[in-house]
Amino acid sequence: MKKQNGFTLIELVVVIIILGILAVTAAPKFINLQSDAKASTVSGLEAAIKGADSLVHSKSLIAGNEKTVSTATPAPTVTVATGTTVTLNYGHATPVWTGSMANMLDIDAASSGTTTEWLYVEDSTSKSIYFYPKGGVSPKATPTAGTCYVQYVNALTAYGPITVNKVVTGC
Repeated sequence: MKKQNGFTLIELVVVIIILGILAVTAAPKFINLQSDAKASTVSGLEAAIKGADSLVHSKSLIAGNEKTVSTATPAPTVTVATGTTVTLNYGHATPVWTGSMANMLDIDAASSGTTTEWLYVEDSTSKSIYFYPKGGVSPKATPTAGTCYVQYVNALTAYGPITVNKVVTGC
């Protein structure tokens, strides 16, 4: 009689089934698509803020108020749509939601709640505004600040560029 070497068909099927079960249970732990999606969304908002600021800055240059501080009387503004203006500080939007960023950006945002896509926190000390995804932790929260946000900073004291920072380590 000839001795058989190798695996039987049943043994191979059992191994394939076990590998399938492991793949179904273990793969989602290694592939976190939700955090990648949040990080991409935050990156998209960063690009939208930079693009909107570029347009507002261009309008400011045309209007000739790029070297005017936000506390001037009257406050410098540019019109971005019929009846919609953006308050400026040295040619860039001031880092506040009402009357400035709300008119510059076309996003659904609020300072609190669960019905908007984005939440924001204004920080008058650093002259910045933070945007973070709904359900996320505020970047100004204590004791543990959120690490998934975009920060728009306009602390200009003379004509120059603004800063837009993105942090996606905690998405």
